[in-house]
Amino acid sequence: METNKQTICRIETSKGNITVKLYDETPQHRDNFVKLAKENFYDGTLFHRVIKNFMIQGGDPDSKGAPAGKMLGMGDTGYTLPAEFVYPRYFHKKGVLSAARQGDEVNPERRSSGCQFYIVTGQVLTPAQIAGMENQLNQMKLKTAFDLLARQHMKEIYKLRKNNDMNGLQQLQEQLVAEAQAQVADEPIFKFTPEQIEAYTTVGGTPHLDNQYTVFGEVVEGMEVIDAIQQVKTNRSDRPEQDVVIRKVVVVE
Repeated sequence: METNKQTICRIETSKGNITVKLYDETPQHRDNFVKLAKENFYDGTLFHRVIKNFMIQGGDPDSKGAPAGKMLGMGDTGYTLPAEFVYPRYFHKKGVLSAARQGDEVNPERRSSGCQFYIVTGQVLTPAQIAGMENQLNQMKLKTAFDLLARQHMKEIYKLRKNNDMNGLQQLQEQLVAEAQAQVADEPIFKFTPEQIEAYTTVGGTPHLDNQYTVFGEVVEGMEVIDAIQQVKTNRSDRPEQDVVIRKVVVVE
């Protein structure tokens, strides 16, 4: 019986080949990518969205043969995939393969696109920047708790505002802040793992995307191709002025 068999795919592009390893811990994303590759779904699609020091995105079926200037990024398969977050083991270091998706406002479950994906390029961060992000994320937890409490007291807030009771509003705000602080006090303080800190301060990445989008693989060969793609000239919509074509995705093993 075979064990530890890896799923390897080769993304053949007009800029060169990129070899990716798909994670077994994200089986629905792995199997879907393999299925589309075997169906030749990606053949002729473009890396239609390229942002230097951030990521390169492809997989939109509408990008096949798309004329210059056409807006891209909305094409899909007609289905989405459930989020498969394996965090903090898999995170947005440079070179990971992640699933694109619609925003939280219309997609609160953070389900992934059935076909569109991106490869992280990102940038190298300093330890001070990492610490600042940790602080920001912890402050965000407090703000989220406070906003929820405020919504629960909206009638009281409206009444105080209507009566122009500024002292009452101040007292209520202090009360809600104290309640929010008490709520988050029992929660663990957010900290990046040593593995994340090592990666983000050496090879780089996009830590603000962690636990927001499904990471389902990583580049094992062809990082220089990704760097070449992220350097291309793009238009205002982040589409390369000269098409970067995905000629084929081959399932190697």
